[in-house]
Amino acid sequence: MANDHRSNSLPPSTHSFLSKLLLFLTILSLALAAIAFVLQWRGGSVSDPTTVTSRWAPRGSRREVFPGMETSSSLPPKYNHSSNCINLGRSSSPSFPYYRDWKFGFEDSLKPKICITTSTSAGLVQILPWMFYHKVIGVRTFYLFVEGHAASPNVSRVLESIPGVKVIYRTKELEEQQAKSRIWNETWLSSFFYKPCNYELFVKQSLNMENAIFMARDAGMDWIIHLDTDELIYPAGASEYSLRQVLLDLPSDVDLVVFPNYESSVERDDIKDPFGEVSMFKKNYDHLPKETYFGLYREATRGNPNYFLTYGNGKEAARVQDELRPNGAHRWHNYMKTPNEIKLDNAAVLHYTYAKFSDLTSRRDRCGCKPTQEDVKRCFMLEFDRAAFIIASTATEEELLHWYREHVVWGDKDLRLKLLRKGILTRIYTPMAIIQALRESGVFSSVIANAPATLSRDKFMSSIDSSNSSRDVPSVSFSSRKIGGQGENKASARKLLKIEAMAAEVAAVPPLSPPVWTDNDRSRIVETVAGGNSSI
Repeated sequence: MANDHRSNSLPPSTHSFLSKLLLFLTILSLALAAIAFVLQWRGGSVSDPTTVTSRWAPRGSRREVFPGMETSSSLPPKYNHSSNCINLGRSSSPSFPYYRDWKFGFEDSLKPKICITTSTSAGLVQILPWMFYHKVIGVRTFYLFVEGHAASPNVSRVLESIPGVKVIYRTKELEEQQAKSRIWNETWLSSFFYKPCNYELFVKQSLNMENAIFMARDAGMDWIIHLDTDELIYPAGASEYSLRQVLLDLPSDVDLVVFPNYESSVERDDIKDPFGEVSMFKKNYDHLPKETYFGLYREATRGNPNYFLTYGNGKEAARVQDELRPNGAHRWHNYMKTPNEIKLDNAAVLHYTYAKFSDLTSRRDRCGCKPTQEDVKRCFMLEFDRAAFIIASTATEEELLHWYREHVVWGDKDLRLKLLRKGILTRIYTPMAIIQALRESGVFSSVIANAPATLSRDKFMSSIDSSNSSRDVPSVSFSSRKIGGQGENKASARKLLKIEAMAAEVAAVPPLSPPVWTDNDRSRIVETVAGGNSSI
């Protein structure tokens, strides 16, 4: 009653004001609703911050939704402006290749033209996500040197069907060609000759890279990168999520570009799909303040031989030009000049190493060395690989799983949070989101379904030879180069004749561990902290 009394006692002017205010708000709401209806009816859309929008498209190209994905000209222009990863494959938004009338492709005008070369024995489960992710960020061409499972007919027929993919089988003809390479007469790679396992792979990768250079030059490529199929380029720091943009932004006098690597840091021991399940990475030394790196080195290493489990010196992109040569699997060089090399401050290579428990045994099974401290030194270049090979060769399944959890899995939540806060560890979700969108849109299943049922007879025979190459005794020509048969004395003689002329050659860069903590570092860090730096 009191409230009614107060309400009735309000002056007429106040009643009039409130009535007008309510009327105004009602009209405003109706107007906004009408505008929203009209926009939706006309095909307009509101950007969702969780989706991938047209900011990923190259400047000046309205036809591309992602770098590397061009749309069909039969669609209305209004659909060529943006892409929604959530709705990939629906008629209302752009899709990816091999799905309806959408295709991956690159116009000749799009620069730079980028190619990737790799040597792999992996299957489609690993190769297809790896390949199409790099297509999304702007890679045009792939040179796949395949053997083992990757060269089997069921895998190679799919790879052969993908535009922009060149499959090179490890046939007798390829091995005979590579046995005649000038590399064997030079000294820069000679310290890796005639050794098993990782050393033999390193030489094979270098020879394949040399072949890829010739193919890239003939195809008019601008840049070439050597990557393994457990590595993804992370093009951070550019104005768009595009490798093409990263390289386009470089000065014209830059010949080589180093991408420091980040290493996967798994949080479980049951990872099956590293690209789809791993989001935490350990940052590279080059992307960290030195005080942070050395100050937290012990905690970040967790009793392992080094800061990273495997290599820490990144991978490199090279501008395709005359006299370019490989300089091992991680670098490039030039026969005629000292290349201008820079290192990127933001972009990186994400290395998914030992991300699956089964990686321990699969690596073991690829090498026939004895599990002894002495023998592993001639088979593996890095300390963790040596330790992993020995434990995988000698321990029971239960012991091996315990070792994996202790040395690889980041199970300590408090330590994870601390290193995430300090910047040693970081979360990266974009590659995972892109690959998941590709998978959900049906790209991988579609490309498999649309591949021809069989290979041509010549390609089929090449795939059979190549898929058996990792098990059979290699051809005489290449085996003599690898393990010192009839060609070793001739190679050694040529080496002696040319030793003075080649003295100035830059030696191949092997996989290298990051900087190691020393007592001098301890003293320097203590002095820094004492001087007032509290960032550690």
